[in-house]
Amino acid sequence: MESNKIEKISIIAKMAQIASVLEVSGYPKPGNVHRTRDFADMIFEDFLISGVVIGEIVKEAALNGLKIKETKDFKNANLGKYIFKGVLETDKWVKNNTNLGILMMIIPISISAAISESFFQLQDNISVLMNNSTVNDAIDLYDAINLADAGGMGDQENFDVNSKKAKEELINNNQTMFDVLAISASWDSLARELTSKMPIAFDLGFVNYVDFKKQYSQNLSTVLTFLTILSNVPDTLISRKYGDEQAEEISEMAEEIITGNDDYGSVDFIKKVKDLDDYLFENKFNPGTTADLTAASIFLSYLYEYFMDFE
Repeated sequence: MESNKIEKISIIAKMAQIASVLEVSGYPKPGNVHRTRDFADMIFEDFLISGVVIGEIVKEAALNGLKIKETKDFKNANLGKYIFKGVLETDKWVKNNTNLGILMMIIPISISAAISESFFQLQDNISVLMNNSTVNDAIDLYDAINLADAGGMGDQENFDVNSKKAKEELINNNQTMFDVLAISASWDSLARELTSKMPIAFDLGFVNYVDFKKQYSQNLSTVLTFLTILSNVPDTLISRKYGDEQAEEISEMAEEIITGNDDYGSVDFIKKVKDLDDYLFENKFNPGTTADLTAASIFLSYLYEYFMDFE
């Protein structure tokens, strides 16, 4: 029985690694680094390395989830600690912010997966974990954001994780990780996901990825899932950098492509996707939040298959 539990933890970690690698490999995933597109400050291989090196941290987090399952002490989930450790480990190998957003999603999912007996318990357990987050989790999250130097994630009026008094204010105000993410939920999709049971990842990304995989290749399914999320949810990384109107315009472009084609495998469709990729790249519009949500959606699809095998 004990060996089965350890095997489950190992599988969860491998699935998180696979999801990270598959997401960045999606080609031509518009506006992001992918197998034929590097940026000036980060390249395809940076993301592959990042997806691999977080494995041990995810395993550690999930193993802690097993302990929580026994003790029911959800306040010791240490969500922030494992997000920070993931960023710290990545920083040893890659000198760019390649996976903070992914870690913010997959750490709670991984711990929830360790706790859950069924895929359909995941969302509720994620909610329990988030609602039981602590001030220390918030402090660790601030450290992770600062280490990753995440563009604009914690850089809004009255919410600056870089300020010298930021941690002191967290302690004085008794603000948990859930509290600070709830504040930033109005301008950050990941924060909104983490404080509302991840509706985009579960109800939009995951379900569509599973459907796409029934008809198309793994690569095309990744691209289609990305476009589906982007067409429905304006990317908040673009919003923070270029404004809401620009983000909404890009979502409309994605929607036009994905709803205006019957054959996603056609040459015409792929050309339209490539054209959007070129346009976003040339204008430095990077839907990075959408990429994080896509990785989480792929991770959920693997967890779904795993749990279904035992039900």
